[in-house]
Amino acid sequence: MRKYRSYFYCNTVILLLTMFLVACSNNSSEESSNEPSDNTTVEVGSENDDSIDDNEDNNAPNEDSTSNYSDSQPENDAKNDNANETDTLSSYSSKEIEYARVWSQLGPNQDIDELNVQHIPSGSPINPEDETSANYPEDVIQLSGSRSVDGSVTYSGNGDGTINLYNVPLRWDNNETAEVDENFMQEFTEEIIEDTELVQIDTGNDERVIELINKLSNQIE
Repeated sequence: MRKYRSYFYCNTVILLLTMFLVACSNNSSEESSNEPSDNTTVEVGSENDDSIDDNEDNNAPNEDSTSNYSDSQPENDAKNDNANETDTLSSYSSKEIEYARVWSQLGPNQDIDELNVQHIPSGSPINPEDETSANYPEDVIQLSGSRSVDGSVTYSGNGDGTINLYNVPLRWDNNETAEVDENFMQEFTEEIIEDTELVQIDTGNDERVIELINKLSNQIE
């Protein structure tokens, strides 16, 4: 009987110890699961930081885009100016525009009543009143007003915005020197050819160009 009681007491102690150990193990597991994971915290923080950085990058102004727009403005303005000029003078011929621009820049008298145009072919005498005169080496154009005081401009166009300017008078006066020296007129007109000046013609003011075009009275071929 005493042996049986000892056996019963031993089993009871073992059972109690086992239950105690199981309870301790469960408490440790619950505490462990309730504690935050260091790795998880770091990952969440990292994702949030990346998201903020992405938003800041998307909201930041595009400096290159702004710079390109600013740099392109002068070019766009220049194109618009050229388009406006083309539209303003589009109803006139290139020759009419040329005559008006040449006179606007080089005409001796800008206050003219009319603008006359005479085409002189190559080989024509520079002074048609003197048979000893040298001849034009190319086709030229002579612009003049209706009065002697208006003067004239004699030139040939080069097709690139420049002209060859001949210093030819509108009226030729009788010269006593020519009567004494029969070679005078030939030498004088040859010097005119040698002293031809290359001149760049500006586009000028459109309103002034149109005003002069409206004063064209004839274009003698």
